[in-house]
Amino acid sequence: MFEHVFRAGRIGSLELASRIVMGSMHLGLESEPSGEALAAFYAERARGGAALIVTGGSAVSREGAGGRHYSFINEPQDEPKLRRAARAVHDAGGRIALQLFHAGRYGSPEYFGLEPVAPSAVPSRFSRCTPRAMSGEDIARTLDDFARGARRARELGFDAVELMGSEGYLLNQFLSPLTNQRDDEWGGDFERRGRFPLAVVDAVRGAVGHAYPVIYRLSGADLMPGSTTEEETQAFARELARHGVDAIELGVGWHESSVPTVQLYVSPGAWVRCAARIKVAVGAMPVVASTRIPTLALAESVLAAGHADFISLARPFLADPALVAKARAGHSDRINLCIACNQACIDRSLRDLEVSCMVNPRAGHEWEWPQPAADEARAAATSGTAGGRRAFAVIGGGPAGLEAARTLAEAGARVVLYESQQELGGQFRLASRIPGKADFARTVAYFERELQHLGAEIRLGRRIDADSTAELDEYAGVIVASGVVPKAIELPGVELPIVRAYPEALLEPLAGAGPVAIVGAGGIGVDVAHLYSRLGRPVTLMCRGSAVGTHIGRSTRWVLLRELRERGVQILTGVAYERITPAGVWIRDPQGRERLVEAQAIVVAAGQQSDDPLSALLEGRGRPYRVVGGARDTHELDAVRAFREGALAARALLGDPLNVADAASVASR
Repeated sequence: MFEHVFRAGRIGSLELASRIVMGSMHLGLESEPSGEALAAFYAERARGGAALIVTGGSAVSREGAGGRHYSFINEPQDEPKLRRAARAVHDAGGRIALQLFHAGRYGSPEYFGLEPVAPSAVPSRFSRCTPRAMSGEDIARTLDDFARGARRARELGFDAVELMGSEGYLLNQFLSPLTNQRDDEWGGDFERRGRFPLAVVDAVRGAVGHAYPVIYRLSGADLMPGSTTEEETQAFARELARHGVDAIELGVGWHESSVPTVQLYVSPGAWVRCAARIKVAVGAMPVVASTRIPTLALAESVLAAGHADFISLARPFLADPALVAKARAGHSDRINLCIACNQACIDRSLRDLEVSCMVNPRAGHEWEWPQPAADEARAAATSGTAGGRRAFAVIGGGPAGLEAARTLAEAGARVVLYESQQELGGQFRLASRIPGKADFARTVAYFERELQHLGAEIRLGRRIDADSTAELDEYAGVIVASGVVPKAIELPGVELPIVRAYPEALLEPLAGAGPVAIVGAGGIGVDVAHLYSRLGRPVTLMCRGSAVGTHIGRSTRWVLLRELRERGVQILTGVAYERITPAGVWIRDPQGRERLVEAQAIVVAAGQQSDDPLSALLEGRGRPYRVVGGARDTHELDAVRAFREGALAARALLGDPLNVADAASVASR
């Protein structure tokens, strides 16, 4: 099925078992002193089949760091943890490249009190500061930093280095006329703008020799008006080949670009064309395609078409570290899909926090949360009475319940999942109805298949209440993950037939073509507006507060709000709701004026409240239980929290001593 994916390949002297590279991701683990968490993260991906792992950027100097939690390849105190990471990957049978990184104008004095440097003193909207233009001495020192970093990487056991020359960082800044406004040997025309990044390549090559693999991450498209042209990018790629680079990996877009690149609303494979153009330009040199390639099936088609020689997957290895190994074993249907939500990965990285994954809460926690071996799992799940398996009940089949059931079943326990609806998924099932979020349904399908594979029993259409609580006495423990229900509002006219709660409005789109008014502009309200504006209906989105979608992640919110504006959605903030009539919603605007928002249909998306009918009933029954996700509370509730709480509660019931403390926020008895 994956003939091209599993074909062996070569980057310089480095032989690779397949064409799948794990792309660079800053994890927020790099500053942890021991390096144990970083090593465990990379080793698991090596065991999972990544042919080559590229680390998150290791800064070649303090002023070049992109945040407080970077590693520093040229600082002695970071040598042990970087060496440990390389050794762990090798012990797992993998190969690893260190990315040499300099943020340039994307650095900030907030990190280490150092003034950022760049080709020219051009302010950055991303870092919100103005860098100092590099002097000749700065340039010479930085060239030496890159050379020393490459030499140190080789000494520490890394199999290759990658030079970060994309996404608007320092090397990319020198190449672009937007940020390189010099008129000396390092800037002016295209040839001089390219001298510094090529000098970095030469310095690195001189430091490591000709046999050591050097990869260059090139910006295939800056997506910034007036920046490097397509023709210049191709010409620079040919120069990289002439200067001895062994492979080119393609990145796309700057952090300041107004063009979405990695969000779930970007079509898979949208940026393959960048790699294809570079492949034509450089001929036989290996080209690595990346950015928004979520599946091995798409990777196979890109390779088969000859658009690239290797495929770099980053976030998919967060969602499922073993995705390549599963495909090799013929279990592609058991791969946990990256849904490009960005909530626990990119959004956290942009805030300089530790990275994880919504649909795989164990990501980034491999060291503290080891995967149980088969015999250990059986021992953890055994009751000790008759050698049988302990049985657990999970109440609710939304994100928290699905992950709780999967974690229990993976540990060898007998699991019965009760879901009151006729389908699994909870809030994820609703979200899958939103344009761009269809993959949420694939996540639900993955969990359903995985639970069946692990032997869990799923009982649909079963709501446990006061009359059936005794049924839970047969279990060694119970996880209550019954989720949320829409929050009701007290407003005259709310009982009128034109009013719908958001679940009904998402599952069964409202008939007609007339205007829709949405009461509430949080994440759900924005999603409802997105759906109905896509259906061509006039939409008004309203809220009492001063902003909409405030809890939507930084990398996604701007894309959604821009599309709503482009589709003519009227957004009203700071309103007071007066009453609902058959003609629409009467509101009072911030100036105190009363007005009618005309609507044929009104959707209430004013928040959620916990649906927990069981805690009080379980309290005196002598069985340990945990309440997780929305059933516990709705404060800052999102799917990231729900998945994680489900997993932690399951491990706590199994007696995992490492995670009981972590699960302290999960209500328990």
